[in-house]
Amino acid sequence: MRTSLFMSVVMLALTTAVSAQNEPAAKKLGTPALKTTIEQASYAIGVDIGKNLKGAGVTVQPNLVAKGIMDALAGSKLLLTDAEMRTAITALQREMTAQREAKLAIAAEKNAAEGKAFLTANKGKAGVKTTKSGLQYKVIKAGKGASPKATDQVKTHYEGRLINGKVFDSSYKRGEPATFPVNGVIKGWTEALQVMKVGSQWELYVPAELAYGTRGTGADIGPNSTLIFKVELLEVVK
Repeated sequence: MRTSLFMSVVMLALTTAVSAQNEPAAKKLGTPALKTTIEQASYAIGVDIGKNLKGAGVTVQPNLVAKGIMDALAGSKLLLTDAEMRTAITALQREMTAQREAKLAIAAEKNAAEGKAFLTANKGKAGVKTTKSGLQYKVIKAGKGASPKATDQVKTHYEGRLINGKVFDSSYKRGEPATFPVNGVIKGWTEALQVMKVGSQWELYVPAELAYGTRGTGADIGPNSTLIFKVELLEVVK
């Protein structure tokens, strides 16, 4: 099925996350009463489209978006051909992809430098040990149980944060521990878990190459991010 140009713009807004440049605001309209269901739904659709475009950083001229919608609904003669519209949207997608890649490259360089500086300073702190891989850890509480193998599953409580202190994930906040295979997580975790004993609590300082590398993940973990985890090994799940 052929995807409409309108849906292409909406999908672009939902899947792209780059910063927008300021554009002239649309001409202000009077405040409508919004008494009927159609009026309310029409406004809600506009708000939804606007939020998606703004949240994704898509740069548009709102008056022309409104003009396009009105022309399509009215069956009026369109200002562009289908081919011209496809070309314009493709060009916008390419421009936004280039902007996103440039932004990620800057972030990657910055994160790598900050991570290196953090790990260099951290390795000299009391109680911090460094493995051959570059993983750093500190034993907060020693455990007396068994150590899991790479093929085992484990139950843990954990908190993950960036080197600036921002927490990006926490099983403690969710109120329940997490269970997962030892070899199904980031390399830094896989290495540490096989040395930890049940009942122990460690703080891990994970270089980017043992975490999410140059790709990063999610909204908070950028490319080349060094991560800190508080990990409590609760159980080896058989």
